[in-house]
Order: sequence, then C-alpha cells, then structure tokens
Amino acid sequence: MDAVPIVTIDGPSGSGKGTVSREVARLAGWHLLDSGALYRLVALLGARAGLDPQDVDGHAALARSMEVEFGSDASGGERVRVGADDVTRAIRSEEAGQGASRVAAWPAVRDALLERQRAFARPPGLVADGRDMGTVIFPAAALKIYLVATAEERALRRYKQLKQKGSGANLAALSREIAERDQRDSTRAVAPLMPASDARIIDSTGMSAAQVVEAVLSQGRSLGLWS
Repeated sequence: MDAVPIVTIDGPSGSGKGTVSREVARLAGWHLLDSGALYRLVALLGARAGLDPQDVDGHAALARSMEVEFGSDASGGERVRVGADDVTRAIRSEEAGQGASRVAAWPAVRDALLERQRAFARPPGLVADGRDMGTVIFPAAALKIYLVATAEERALRRYKQLKQKGSGANLAALSREIAERDQRDSTRAVAPLMPASDARIIDSTGMSAAQVVEAVLSQGRSLGLWS
C-alpha cells in the first residue's frame, strides 16, 4: 500500500466516476484528483491559444505549465480554475471532452501530466478519478474501482446534464459520440481504457449516484480505509 492511501475510480465517459469520486472524497475527508479535467484543460487551453489540433509539442508544453486548482462552490459542486480564470463550465463542453480524448492519446502529453497527477497524493488520502488511475498512475492503490454502465445509460445521463444546464443536446448524437470515444479510448496505443487486473467492477446502470457512492464506501470500509 502507498504511504498515502489512494482509491482510484476509473471508467468510461458517463459512467458516473466524477460525481462519485467527488462525493466519496468529501465524505472521507480526502483530497480529489480529477485527471480527466487535466486533459480537458490541455485541449481547451490549446484551442484558446490557437494551437493546431495536431500540435503535440505545443499541447505538452501547456500540460507542463498550466497552474490548476480544484475546489468546490458554495453548494459543494465542482470548481476548476486556471490562474484567476474559472473554467468549470468550459471544460465540461462536448468539444472539450472530444479534445481530451484526442490529446490523451499522445505520450508526450501523458508524460507531462504523470508526475503532476502523482503529486496530488497527500495525507490523509486521495480519491483519483480517471481512465488509467489504477493501471498507470497509481498501480499500488489500496482500492481500485472500475465503473461501467451501458452506452445508452451514459448518453441519457449526459443528455439530462446538458438539459439542466440549458445547453442544447441530441440524444442520438450523444450516443454516437460516446460509442466513438469508447472505441478511441479502449484501442489507443498508450494507456488504453481498461480495468486494472485487481479492480473491483461496479455496474452503475440503473443505480443512483448515492447507491454507487455507498458501494464504494462499503468497499473502502472492508479494507479499513475509513470507518
């Protein structure tokens, strides 16, 4: 086990890992790493800087230099800042998500973010949310969770999120985008999306976020990570 206890929560887009990770970290009183947000930020900042979408070196330089702060708003929701700029809404756009899938396949960007992600491991513990947390970033984590859900369920969740935010959304298009992203993420040459050999798989299809959080907390209790 790491000197600092770590729980990794991996899974495909829309499996609920972000919501679940934030709540588990809050209830446990641990730190949170949203690794997906880092890749979304690289894509977003690259677009804002006018970088060519295929400029690997330019995006890797951004990954090394950006100053990121994760936090919560007054209601406990997500808050992400780069310097004084609040980018919480911007990084959750479909464009940022597609860009993240693209830049995450580049070894230079992944290398640039590797140690930055590991530096989030601080006492009393860390909940790390992503796609390769348990396989690459924290292979010795005390508990590894891999969340899954059907593509239809994940598309519906994203559709509801966008509607709640007042954004236009097309359910059929979201379903296609999720299927395409699953294909890219699971077949990429570097750190493909897959559960660690010792991960505990939770199928969140038909489960509420609260039920998934409790399932993760129960797994942690069984290992003595929290009471």
